[in-house]
Amino acid sequence: MIAASLALLAQLDVPEPVETPDIAWSALLPLVCLTVGAVLLVLVTSLLKGRLFKGFDAAFTVLTAAAGIGASIYLWQRIQDEGPSSTAAGAVAVDGFGVFLTVVICVSVILAALISDRYLRREELDGPEYFVLMLLSAAGGVTMAIANDLIVVFLGLETLSIAAYVLAAMQRHRTQSQEAGLKYFVLGAFSSAFFLYGIAFVYGATGSTNLSRINAFLADNLLLSDGVLLIGMVLLLVGLGFKVAAVPFHQWSPDVYQGSPSPAVSYMAGAVKAAAFAAMVRIFVTTFDQSAVDWQPVVYALAVLSLIVGAVLAAVQTDVKRMMAYSSINHAGFILIGVEAASAAGTAAVLFYVAAYAVIVAGTFGVITVVAGSRDAKTSVEDFGGLSQRRPVLALGFTVLLVAQAGVPFTSGFFAKFTVVLAAEGAQSYWLAIIAMVTAVISAFVYLRVVVAMYMRDPAEDGEEREKEAVPWTAALGIGLAVAITLVLGILPGILTDIADRAVPVLVAVTP
Repeated sequence: MIAASLALLAQLDVPEPVETPDIAWSALLPLVCLTVGAVLLVLVTSLLKGRLFKGFDAAFTVLTAAAGIGASIYLWQRIQDEGPSSTAAGAVAVDGFGVFLTVVICVSVILAALISDRYLRREELDGPEYFVLMLLSAAGGVTMAIANDLIVVFLGLETLSIAAYVLAAMQRHRTQSQEAGLKYFVLGAFSSAFFLYGIAFVYGATGSTNLSRINAFLADNLLLSDGVLLIGMVLLLVGLGFKVAAVPFHQWSPDVYQGSPSPAVSYMAGAVKAAAFAAMVRIFVTTFDQSAVDWQPVVYALAVLSLIVGAVLAAVQTDVKRMMAYSSINHAGFILIGVEAASAAGTAAVLFYVAAYAVIVAGTFGVITVVAGSRDAKTSVEDFGGLSQRRPVLALGFTVLLVAQAGVPFTSGFFAKFTVVLAAEGAQSYWLAIIAMVTAVISAFVYLRVVVAMYMRDPAEDGEEREKEAVPWTAALGIGLAVAITLVLGILPGILTDIADRAVPVLVAVTP
């Protein structure tokens, strides 16, 4: 009986085992640091509940992100010596571009963790959940930055987004926070669906989701009918346009920025935008470089709309958080200028702008966190009145961060805007550069409104009560670091521009 069974099995066609791809884990060290750090934070806080010092969660998060930066520096040196490569069957790219943006995301995590520490205890939200979500979201952002396959980009996008949705709704004592999280989730689900459909159309047109293979296919084949590919590119752009809050996909941004906890916004405004632009550059500038004539006009239109709508609507806001939301839309327009240039100079400008803005916006929302008080209740322009009298050092730091967003010389914001405008000039997009400079002037009025309120208005009626509130040392450290980095990069921009020039993304050939 047994012999007959064995003979029958021998006659069956048993499929050969599929070989699992080789994975160079050393090339994934920053991603491993963030992911393992999130898991360890859950385990440690669960097993040692009640026996850890206050602020342990924030300190652990800062150390985890710092480890990610250390691993990124190691990878950067290896890439400079050995050149770029790929791993996981070509699904992950190991190049300077991914490493650069990994550092930007980790810096955003560090600044947000410092700002969040005392805020969470003040709002009775203290616990590891917030920091675990931030680390997992950062891991998703890093995945997007190093992805060499559209499926991997989508996985990173969902990991990044789902954690960000919960962060937006973390303030359980405010109805606005739950509304912000729900609106972010619903609209984000639609954008993810658009992105996923875009992947399907691109696969149908090229037969692959791997970015290197897609590029090679388009280089070797002339598509007589490229309608499917064009639809795929448009859908991908819609999905990523939502994440960067580009007009007309920006509707979620003002409500989410206003309703979400301010420290959470300090992370989302920098890291989420950086990850989304990383994917946009890899997919369009690098992979679809031969189809640039098809997608460049669309990005041109998105940049113009984002620049104008962001600047004009920011000028009429009375709530500082909504003002910063529309300002973020305007900044997205500036970064889109670098994407539209579709050149090495444009990509380097995108990298510099994303890095500078991530630091500036983290510090900005750090100040807002301190001034807004309990439940983020005091965020109108009037609430910042007389801040220079109550907290002169805080007002000075906030002024530096605001003028940096306006693009004043000797700040990182000036060189960020200068480099993207220079990239537009190099790509002969002269009208786009002119529109950008005009909207920069309009945006300057927005930031000066807050500066005038801080220095030329008397404190609000509750000024005496608020004067007794001390700035938490962790928040002061986060804001101080943001101001220092903004000034250093403004005076010595070569520190970052040289690195950005060497961090251009590379498509690594994938062996079949």
